[in-house]
Amino acid sequence: QVQLVESGGGLVQAGGSLRLSCTASGSGRTFRVYHVGWFRQFPGKERDVVAAISWAVDYTYYADSVKGRFTISRDNAKNTTYLQMNSLRPEDTAVYYCAVAATLRREVLTRSSEYPAWGQGTQVTVSS
Repeated sequence: QVQLVESGGGLVQAGGSLRLSCTASGSGRTFRVYHVGWFRQFPGKERDVVAAISWAVDYTYYADSVKGRFTISRDNAKNTTYLQMNSLRPEDTAVYYCAVAATLRREVLTRSSEYPAWGQGTQVTVSS
């Protein structure tokens, strides 16, 4: 069973940047076989995808609200995925989660129900 540990959240002023990291462990699989998704959850709302990257060919997906500001990447040698967040806005304030899925599907996975393994979440707060 893969375990995911996130880090990098915190408090930042509007216009600033943060980089979230998510490191996987405990799985016999090489990290490159995983689809990876970053989601965020606002109070009282469901988790929505922010960015995702597929396995093998590294197709990426970004929610419209973060396109041009956020970048998802992965370092398979370090079993780690990153979410670089630039030009942060107060409306980006949320709990951010990483998730992984091992499937042979080639397309990017964008629904939370497609990911069986989740990190604990990290709070991102953007002040105005």
